[in-house]
Amino acid sequence: MQPPRERLVVTGRAGWMGMGRGAGRSALGLWPTLAFLLCSFPAAITPCKILKCNSEFWSATSGSHAPASDDVPEFCAALRTYALCTRRTARTCRGDLAYHSAVHGIEDLMSQHNCSKDGPTSQPRLRTLPPAGDSQERSDSPEICHYEKSFHKHSAAPNYTHCGLFGDPHLRTFTDHFQTCKVQGAWPLIDNNYLNVQVTNTPVLPGSAATATSKLTIIFKNFQECVDQKVYQAEMDELPSAFADGSKNGGDKHGANSLKITEKVSGQHVEIQAKYIGTTIVVRQVGRYLTFAVRMPEEVVNAVEDRDSQGLYLCLRGCPLNQQIDFQAFRANAESPRRPAAGGPSPVAPETFPYETAVAKCKEKLPVEDLYYQACVFDLLTTGDVNFTLAAYYALEDGKMLHSNKDKLHLFERTRDLPGAVAAAAEVPLAPQALLSTLTLVALLPGLW
Repeated sequence: MQPPRERLVVTGRAGWMGMGRGAGRSALGLWPTLAFLLCSFPAAITPCKILKCNSEFWSATSGSHAPASDDVPEFCAALRTYALCTRRTARTCRGDLAYHSAVHGIEDLMSQHNCSKDGPTSQPRLRTLPPAGDSQERSDSPEICHYEKSFHKHSAAPNYTHCGLFGDPHLRTFTDHFQTCKVQGAWPLIDNNYLNVQVTNTPVLPGSAATATSKLTIIFKNFQECVDQKVYQAEMDELPSAFADGSKNGGDKHGANSLKITEKVSGQHVEIQAKYIGTTIVVRQVGRYLTFAVRMPEEVVNAVEDRDSQGLYLCLRGCPLNQQIDFQAFRANAESPRRPAAGGPSPVAPETFPYETAVAKCKEKLPVEDLYYQACVFDLLTTGDVNFTLAAYYALEDGKMLHSNKDKLHLFERTRDLPGAVAAAAEVPLAPQALLSTLTLVALLPGLW
């Protein structure tokens, strides 16, 4: 399947065209794409700080700081500051698509607004955070910004679903399918009308088929009078306690506190509450890698304008067939160093635990021999990293908190689709990483523009 070229053009220079005076607000539409671009290509895990430059310009030109339509000097000052930031990070961003898109975009906007390259710059202005005493949602916040209150007026209580991703990596879908997958590179977990979640999985060991989540980007889309658009991005050894613009709530709107981020354990555990869509997200760093868990109403899960574009939406559809790993086959060949064919088990990594030792270590934290326990054993055999025991443990604990049906918490039958069972998944061929990243980006773009 070839990606439509007309959609790819928005990520480059042409994506900035058509912005007239007062484009400060309209320029914001580019930032989600840039954030996803940072995840979508293997070179994204670099010292390149283009996201910081994007965030500072966003902060200076959005919300209450947005220049008026006729305030060209202030907007030009913000552009010069943005340009200066990109020049400072140029050496570490060579070859980064998001960086080059930003540089070209700045040139276009400066030309459209007749901004000179020389002149005053502006200091980045982060949004003012609410005072400590205002941590709760305002009593006069619009009712539409509280999902359960709004929902109950029209029908019975909403049905909640849970999705989680952890370890090497293991996926629990919104429909309680449990899969072990390869999915190296950038993949969308969630892509609906309200938010996008994308992860990047990288090899745990050089040359190994074992992968784990090294980067996570969440975009909360602008929603009525409740929240401004917000981006949260985490990566290995960097689990922020704030959104990319430095704020911890939904921005300047009346119902801004219906979106809040809370740091539970510094550098290890963050929780994001999005009350306006009845959603709770938990992000952890366990060892070097990230885990993700979400509780979301079915109505929000299925709020997609074009269901045909959701083929790579992992939390809803599961992993493509050719990315799934047959756990039973792996267990039967756990001691074999042979690299499997596509769809088969991952190879046992060097210096990993013997099977009996892996079983004993996982049993300590996971006494019930369910799929979380089996995932733990699998990860110790494929990676040799004992931190994956904790990843499975916390994934189960998050499930306890987020899953609405406690009877379905423990799963005992691993889900692996049979050939032809999922047409959408079967249509996704194994492809080089660059093509896969492009396809992923194309799948995400319709929801962002």
